[in-house]
Amino acid sequence: MKKEGFYSSGDFAAKTHVTKKTLRYYDEHGFLKPSFVNENGARFYNDRDFQKMQQIQMLKYLGFSLEDIKEMTMKEARDESLVPALRFQTELLEERIEQMKLVREGLLQTTELLQKGEAVDWGKLMEATSVSGLEQSLKQQYLNSSNIGARINLHAKYAVNKQGWFPWIYEQCGLGDDSAESEGTVKGKRNIAQRSCRCIHVLELGCGNGSFWLENWEQIPAGVKITLSDQSEGMLREARKALNGRMRHETNGVEGSKKRAGKNAAEVAVQFDFQVIDFHEIPAGDATFDLVIANHVLFYAKDFAKVLGEIRRVLKPGGRLICSTYGTAHMKEISELAAQFDDRIVLAAQNLYEIFGKENGAEILSPYFEEVEWRQYEDHLLVTDSEDLVDYIISCHGNQNRYIVNDYKAFRQFVESKLRKGFYVTKDAGLFVAKKN
Repeated sequence: MKKEGFYSSGDFAAKTHVTKKTLRYYDEHGFLKPSFVNENGARFYNDRDFQKMQQIQMLKYLGFSLEDIKEMTMKEARDESLVPALRFQTELLEERIEQMKLVREGLLQTTELLQKGEAVDWGKLMEATSVSGLEQSLKQQYLNSSNIGARINLHAKYAVNKQGWFPWIYEQCGLGDDSAESEGTVKGKRNIAQRSCRCIHVLELGCGNGSFWLENWEQIPAGVKITLSDQSEGMLREARKALNGRMRHETNGVEGSKKRAGKNAAEVAVQFDFQVIDFHEIPAGDATFDLVIANHVLFYAKDFAKVLGEIRRVLKPGGRLICSTYGTAHMKEISELAAQFDDRIVLAAQNLYEIFGKENGAEILSPYFEEVEWRQYEDHLLVTDSEDLVDYIISCHGNQNRYIVNDYKAFRQFVESKLRKGFYVTKDAGLFVAKKN
């Protein structure tokens, strides 16, 4: 008997162009479980299952293994997540196309050399045409973007402090408009360059997908030059695409430049530059930047002496480093919640605040900067939607998915049971302002 609003396994198999045997395999191994099973064991699927199957098939087409796909599609489809999921699948496909174009170009160039009887650098060809690491690279980009989105979403929806994290950091940077007072004060903070904003050059380390600048878009003053950097080429491409897309609405015809409202064509306003940078070796001259921003980045340093030495070197005299981090109490309730479900779960591979955090950051920074000041961001979360909390937990850099992936529904129900009256989450975060005299 057919259930209204659902497809039988046969109909669903035909609709998705797979066999019923494949559907049984996906069910038994936790890739795609039917939304309804009747008393006779007949499987029924709905349109949300169809969306998840489409996602699985797309990721298979892109070259991912089934085990990778299982982790990447663990979350159940929700209407509000459909558009971003489809959009990102499109971006993954575009990424694959771009990389395949590079492979094609390498092969064509080699063919041309052989036809001319010229020597071929086979090692270089192997490097140029290698696709062995492509799937892993795409997977990491997929997970990075998805994880960043989940973390931003939780804070954006449930933070009590109505001034968001990115606007608050921006305010601490002191990037005032060129209408700011001549002595360089903006909302009580000293202007970072102590002069007109038209001279300011900013470097952001670990820019991710560019969300910091997108969220503060209307506040960016004319005349600032911003270098966005990340170690991930994929994340940097996302940032470039997002910011260039936004710039098209107010461009003055110069690629990579943003014309602020009220400025004439001669006043090329904000200039964005995008660079893949390992912050242990910053490819810039001495005294290049007025401001360096490192938002939740410094605890990934392998060598603080190199990183902080490089930051100090590229800062102009009087320039500052704005580096955010968090303390020992940050989001502790979420870690405790996950451990209640399975005491083997650890949401962080390591406690990053132990490497560079609120408690030890000043001691680490002081040998390299003459003035170091901590500024606390006052906030907490009150989460009311279990799905958002589950998404956040999945996005963490720990071992949680190893224990959740095969028992996702039970985990989701467990989290839901804890949120009936709302879920309080401590936020213990802020930033250091370090000045080079």
